[in-house]
Amino acid sequence: MDNKISPEAQVAELELDAVIGFNGHVPTGLKCHPDQEHMIYPLGCTVLIQAINTKEQNFLQGHGNNVSCLAISRSGEYIASGQVTFMGFKADIILWDYKNRELLARLSLHKGKIEALAFSPNDLYLVSLGGPDDGSVVVWSIAKRDAICGSPAAGLNVGNATNVIFSRCRDEMFMTAGNGTIRVWELDLPNRKIWPTECQTGQLKRIVMSIGVDNDDSFFYLGTTTGDILKMNPRTKLLTDVGPAKDKFSLGVSAIRCLKMGGLLVGSGAGLLVFCKSPGYKPIKKIQLQGGITSITLRGEGHQFLVGTEESHIYRVSFTDFKETLIATCHFDAVEDIVFPFGTAELFATCAKKDIRVWHTSSNRELLRITVPNMTCHGIDFMRDGKSIISAWNDGKIRAFAPETGRLMYVINNAHRIGVTAIATTSDCKRVISGGGEGEVRVWQIGCQTQKLEEALKEHKSSVSCIRVKRNNEECVTASTDGTCIIWDLVRLRRNQMILANTLFQCVCYHPEEFQIITSGTDRKIAYWEVFDGTVIRELEGSLSGSINGMDITQEGVHFVTGGNDHLVKVWDYNEGEVTHVGVGHSGNITRIRISPGNQYIVSVSADGAILRWKYPYTS
Repeated sequence: MDNKISPEAQVAELELDAVIGFNGHVPTGLKCHPDQEHMIYPLGCTVLIQAINTKEQNFLQGHGNNVSCLAISRSGEYIASGQVTFMGFKADIILWDYKNRELLARLSLHKGKIEALAFSPNDLYLVSLGGPDDGSVVVWSIAKRDAICGSPAAGLNVGNATNVIFSRCRDEMFMTAGNGTIRVWELDLPNRKIWPTECQTGQLKRIVMSIGVDNDDSFFYLGTTTGDILKMNPRTKLLTDVGPAKDKFSLGVSAIRCLKMGGLLVGSGAGLLVFCKSPGYKPIKKIQLQGGITSITLRGEGHQFLVGTEESHIYRVSFTDFKETLIATCHFDAVEDIVFPFGTAELFATCAKKDIRVWHTSSNRELLRITVPNMTCHGIDFMRDGKSIISAWNDGKIRAFAPETGRLMYVINNAHRIGVTAIATTSDCKRVISGGGEGEVRVWQIGCQTQKLEEALKEHKSSVSCIRVKRNNEECVTASTDGTCIIWDLVRLRRNQMILANTLFQCVCYHPEEFQIITSGTDRKIAYWEVFDGTVIRELEGSLSGSINGMDITQEGVHFVTGGNDHLVKVWDYNEGEVTHVGVGHSGNITRIRISPGNQYIVSVSADGAILRWKYPYTS
């Protein structure tokens, strides 16, 4: 019998240092812990616990797919998170121990998706609401970690229930609401049953987006897609009032919180945050934030609160002066590229749909944001002298910005016909090499005041995905989705070598000694090639599922890293061709990956807007 150890046995785990990211699309996903020191929020499959002041992070990892809802018990002892899964499969709820940051139990009954979760006031029960394919409401015993009872969440002729909230005083009462359904439920523990009562709203037909309840349970409030608020009495199950009559909230009331001193905090889908009171719901205080508001969470009694928006911004607002401070931000679209300036790991730049952002590496702080509305940035590079950020845009322009101020330095118009898809700079700061959606590679001469086209190299048949320049600036390699990589002579401006493979190439790197290149792409293979004659030296199986989209190699050439659609970051030994470390943490496809100068960190970016920083596993 063959007793070789399976390769997985020697693979170590890559240590996650920090995450920049927040999924602002999860309704009420941002929570402030009762200890008032930490905020808890979802990003992909991970639940993050972050200290508000020191920014220290912990990660709760256990979900196999994106986290769709989150709840914290009143005592702060438990966190519950629910996920989405594939149709017909069971979606897990995980119960976590907050203090020890560990998994206590997996609760599996619902199919497809967990829509919402709520804890009872004394941490006795957890109620969960299944998604549209499931439609049931289940009450779980926290002590026994088991289901007590379940029931269909809504009646037959109405839509789905999407919101659930527990009574503030009684462990036996909770409310659900959704598309045309508002119900108050009573838990009958001896008979293991829950009994619903439909609330009467007369002629009003509404779709409920958000729900809040008074501290003494006297009323509960429902925010609707039409931008008004329904006030219900849970004892009589009758509608008390509805408002505002005139200036309704644009794009719906997407978040609602009751304050102890009376009054409501209301967030709209258009990013308006308002303090108002029943019955008129006229704004007493208001501010405009960026992105639709999806979470409002009180810190303590509500003298201060945190607000999360769809544009992945987290704001801290103090109640008295009603002014916002941005405490966390990140991309809310797929991150297309990441790059470090030459020779420093202190900061890095990333680009996504309409903006380029510069980050301070160790503190995760955003130092600069450059926005070009309605455009998508596909690639960025720092000029070697650090005086400009060169960027590739889908409107066919190359734009250069000053990295300190974000000032636009120059634009090369009509650089490429079908958008600029890749970009690189030479180390003497005299040239920019760009690739386009039509497959052309163009070499630009960059002077003090002028930028002129030196040569257009027309060989690739479809878009250029990656460009790397040799250290002496005499040669560069371009990878394309037409299944070729071309090595260009930058002195004579013509093709030296062409490499062909049955794949869409996504990434390419020079080995530091520059006689070999490594490539990868949609065929999941990592190939080593001879620069001199373009022959393949070896091929490795890079991933079991999905394309490899990003790779980078250390300055010494001993190790390289890859990332792709299997969501894994892998560290490879170059000579052995074996994986030494794997990083699990992304929940979107990894789009690009870089090793920082000086080999301190690996930074990977993904299609869900997340930026993950890993500790580099070897000391250099």
